[in-house]
Amino acid sequence: MSVITAREQAEIDRANASAAQPVVFVHGLWLLPNSWNDWRAYFEEQGFVTLAPGWPDDPATTAEARRDPSVFAHKSVGDVTGHYADVIRALDRKPIVIGHSFGGLITQKLAGLGLTETAVAIDPAPFRGVLPLPLSALRAAFPVLGNPLNRGRAIALTPEQFRFAFANAVPEDEANRLYDEYSVAGSGVPLFQAALANFNPGTQAKVDTRNPDRGPLLIISGEKDNTVPPAIANASYKQYKKNPNVTEIVEIPGRGHSLVIDGGWKEVADTALNFVRRF
Repeated sequence: MSVITAREQAEIDRANASAAQPVVFVHGLWLLPNSWNDWRAYFEEQGFVTLAPGWPDDPATTAEARRDPSVFAHKSVGDVTGHYADVIRALDRKPIVIGHSFGGLITQKLAGLGLTETAVAIDPAPFRGVLPLPLSALRAAFPVLGNPLNRGRAIALTPEQFRFAFANAVPEDEANRLYDEYSVAGSGVPLFQAALANFNPGTQAKVDTRNPDRGPLLIISGEKDNTVPPAIANASYKQYKKNPNVTEIVEIPGRGHSLVIDGGWKEVADTALNFVRRF
């Protein structure tokens, strides 16, 4: 069992004391829980109670994360999934779960475990069985995958790498602001796990796509995403063709991988919210 921090326990207690439906947000690689601040405020205005747990050992702030990036090293897909599962099991009812990037992969794993009322995976990292590998995705991951030793390290993106991987669809000044506000180092492990998933039957980067108890699932894709191009998102969607539950996919025109944190975040949040309300 992972260690639930005091902040996370306070959010769990608050959710359990509320009559509102809980929404758990799962951040991705190279970001922190603060990437969901706007979403949390918006969903709370709509009558939900929200939680944004961190990955194990996440620092509290971007500034703190940059002072000691080594804390991110060695965190695997299994470690992170286990932590969010522990948080969810401490709730008194199943939450809606919304995740971005590797958080989208973890959201799908949590859904496959039957832990979600409804799930939304935004530009989700690929899992075992997802075969497309566009060149832009390889380029976005190359700062980590380019050196096998990076598996055991925490790797930060340069502003130029962040611009390509996250902020290619926004103006340069906004890309610089997003980098300064949100970008932190990330564990190399998940990227290697995802890259090798189709060669490793025992990989942690796999999803139970057939569990009918997962609740409805929406996959959201950004048309111009370099890190998780639509080809990957669509291949993920097709993995659910044998699941009897509702699975849908929506592509947001003109959006890149920063779509949950950039100036157009509310359009994406409304897409997720409309899906959630239908179910």
